[in-house]
Amino acid sequence: MRSRTAAPTRSRPDAMTCDRLIIGGGASGLFCAVQAAWLGEEVTVVEHSKRVGQKILITGKGRCNVTNNCDAATVMKNIPRNPKFMYSALSRFAPEDTMAFFESLGVPLKTERGNRVFPVSDKAEDIRRALETAARDAGVRIVRDKITSLIIEEGKCTGARSLTNEYRAAKVVVATGGKSYPVTGSEGAGYELARQAGHTVTEIRPSLVPIVIKERDCADMMGLSLRNCTLSLYEAGRDKPLYTELGEMLFTHFGMSGPLVLSASAHLGDIAPDKYRITIDLKPGLSEQKLDERVLRDIAEFPNRDLSNLLRRLLPAKAIPVVIKRSGIEPFRKGNQLTAEERHRLVTLLKGLDFTVKGLRPVEEAIITRGGVSVDEVSPKAMESKLISGLYFIGEVLDVDAYTGGFNLQIAFATAYACANG
Repeated sequence: MRSRTAAPTRSRPDAMTCDRLIIGGGASGLFCAVQAAWLGEEVTVVEHSKRVGQKILITGKGRCNVTNNCDAATVMKNIPRNPKFMYSALSRFAPEDTMAFFESLGVPLKTERGNRVFPVSDKAEDIRRALETAARDAGVRIVRDKITSLIIEEGKCTGARSLTNEYRAAKVVVATGGKSYPVTGSEGAGYELARQAGHTVTEIRPSLVPIVIKERDCADMMGLSLRNCTLSLYEAGRDKPLYTELGEMLFTHFGMSGPLVLSASAHLGDIAPDKYRITIDLKPGLSEQKLDERVLRDIAEFPNRDLSNLLRRLLPAKAIPVVIKRSGIEPFRKGNQLTAEERHRLVTLLKGLDFTVKGLRPVEEAIITRGGVSVDEVSPKAMESKLISGLYFIGEVLDVDAYTGGFNLQIAFATAYACANG
């Protein structure tokens, strides 16, 4: 355990003057505040929402997937953009450290499928409350205010201003999050602060977001959840998939959602007509040959059953009409009437149901934001700006994002730890 687990009790700092000013009271901001206060700094967190950690409450569908129970190398493999930037931070604060930190605060954790880590209580509020309590117990001052500008003097950031107040600090940390779920306080304000300091902000797009599909078949299967399928994302003109993974997904009225779909969305660039397609392998555990043999066995056992009834042993009910329609086979054809060519078409569909990507749902529905402060302009060791001394960026405001599974919160905690201990 490389992080400190016992917090000294400190008097609260003056809100207007402190050692470290943290703009944003989300996961990364609170965690950085705790770590810095434990190291003896006077810390003020400025948050414009009614309470800190609002976005934590919606993570993991309200359960808070706090990290992934894996090593740092695996976390990096799950970061599609700028993973090398995270090497130093993850080397110093890995998932095991995140788990030890929260358990030291009295939040027991459990590991579920895909090594996803949740509080035993299944309540995200336990994680939010633990961070806030740890911060207050360490003497961190939490102020409700909205920062509008940075104070930059002679190439150094010395504080920040709101409409009514001025805050001074030797270190100013921007931890404002991205633009996803703005009702939780993530309004993209940090990007403007970064631009004020001369930083490059890369294009802001939704990531880990449901995908809109062109074909109406998804709406016909609305509500169908597949728990053991393989999703592959392809770009036109390329044979190798941009992304392929076994797991869970959900069909909706507009297209697709669920863990596999959200992770696939992280690989989508500009979406032009017919540029991207998604293929669903409904039977990933069987080769085409084995699947054909399975179909033949079912036909031998029930030769006079209609195709729609035969498929009930292979597929969820909502998927059957779509598969039959695409196969071009009459639904009331008897199993023993199927030709070898028709069986081949059927098996091919079961191993590769194709869909055309039409677009993404709005950034407001995204779990996280892709893009942000360019990591080329930030030190990976301490998250300090390379352009303005005394200015730091942590968490989602940076141009680093990962797949689902607790990896994005791990990025938040690792960058916050690096910042506090830099």
